[in-house]
Amino acid sequence: MTADIPQTPPEPHPLEAEPWVDLRQYDQAWFQRGRSSGFVLFWWLVQATIFPLTPHHLSGIRAAILRLFGAKVGKGVVIRPTARFTFPWKIAIGDYSWIGDDVVLYSLDSISIGKHAVISQKCYLCTGSHDIHSVNFTLKTAPITIGNGVWVATDCFVGPGVEIGANSVVGARSSVFRSLPSGYICLGTPARPQVPRQPPQ
Repeated sequence: MTADIPQTPPEPHPLEAEPWVDLRQYDQAWFQRGRSSGFVLFWWLVQATIFPLTPHHLSGIRAAILRLFGAKVGKGVVIRPTARFTFPWKIAIGDYSWIGDDVVLYSLDSISIGKHAVISQKCYLCTGSHDIHSVNFTLKTAPITIGNGVWVATDCFVGPGVEIGANSVVGARSSVFRSLPSGYICLGTPARPQVPRQPPQ
């Protein structure tokens, strides 16, 4: 005689299962964008029209536009016309840094980029997330800091609260969820320090 083996009930179809969040309860009234609604809409209009139509080689015009909207942009900064900045007044970019094509700076919180840093094409710097343990999917934000001399290579994701130490390199298509030390080559998802980076001779 064999004991009955308990049967695991079948999982419901994904479209029939009960959701664990109730997005009707979502409330971000506490969140401060830093400028009035009218100012935000004006910036989004400029970013959608004038900003991407500026000639490719005239980064100075784009830097000037960003400064007009409250960004702190140093001298000699290269910004491609397809780069996107959610709230420029929460962004600081140091001297001679480069912001590549299709880079997104999702600046719900502050994003600080040091001097001589490179953020390559298609990178996404994201200062916002949500609490997966709350039924109302609470918004969370935290700043991002990219140190002097850092290269974030193409198509990387950098998450909220991350600090990348000076002169480190983040390899292409890496995802950075935790802070990285200075002077390392870092790779992977999640990105981890692999080998020390040697200064150029």
